[in-house]
Amino acid sequence: MDSAFSSARRARRDRCPGVLRPWPADDGLLVRLRLVGGRLPTDSLTALSAVAERHGDGRVHVTGRANLQIRALPGHQGRLGTAVLAAIEDTGLLPSRTHELVRNVMVSPRTGVTGGRADLRPVAGELDRLLCADPALAALPARFLFVLDDGRGDLMTRPCDLGLVALDADGAQLRVGDAWGPVVPLGGAAAALTRLARDFVDARGIGPTAPWHVVELDVPLSESVPPDRGLPSPGPPLPPGPLPEGGRHVPVTDAGMSPQLVAELVDEARAAGAGELTVTPWRGVIVPGAAA
Repeated sequence: MDSAFSSARRARRDRCPGVLRPWPADDGLLVRLRLVGGRLPTDSLTALSAVAERHGDGRVHVTGRANLQIRALPGHQGRLGTAVLAAIEDTGLLPSRTHELVRNVMVSPRTGVTGGRADLRPVAGELDRLLCADPALAALPARFLFVLDDGRGDLMTRPCDLGLVALDADGAQLRVGDAWGPVVPLGGAAAALTRLARDFVDARGIGPTAPWHVVELDVPLSESVPPDRGLPSPGPPLPPGPLPEGGRHVPVTDAGMSPQLVAELVDEARAAGAGELTVTPWRGVIVPGAAA
């Protein structure tokens, strides 16, 4: 994946993988599952781990965009077999076949739990709903990324196509490529981002040379405005280890999560009364604690 977004012209189509568009790796097919804001139900992780054990290399991998991958899957002519596809769909992690590649929404992972200026979980959920409800937005490139910072600054420096930074509990300033957009009410932020995404689809054109990112457009997507004086300073990544609010941030190595680690994290979350984990943009998993 791109570490930063380039303004260079593209000469090929985006091939970022999904479930219906796997990547043909040396060890078999690789699929990626998008998690909006990194939110991962424990039941879904358990089911996905079982799919990886039965059909793949047995491990669940974490990406730098807070998504999941499983690999070494069987298929035919670059497509998953019906049994594997059905098993993945049964995890609940493929809510939209038409829009699976464009559900790239990164969110401050502790939003609504502790810290931050606003709870962005409703904004992220509404953005996902609006993206999937618009047939035209299925044409977004699979590398197109939304980044929502809840005002703690942890995602301020993440390159994005569209995004926002919360200024307080009621408003946020939009990010448009590498520029700042207008300040909007949080209640209308998802709709504003969806409109800009639709404008990008209209502006990019079609074909193998069509831009993947907002910064690649010949004409700016919107008028740039100065950064609001209330914006936070960039914050550090979340370190691994125990968290003040309870629970812990568990790093995941390139080897991925083994079935044993998955079972441990799921059991720990359930013992704390939580039915959900959070995958972080720092290749880790937040396991909620009793205090959370």
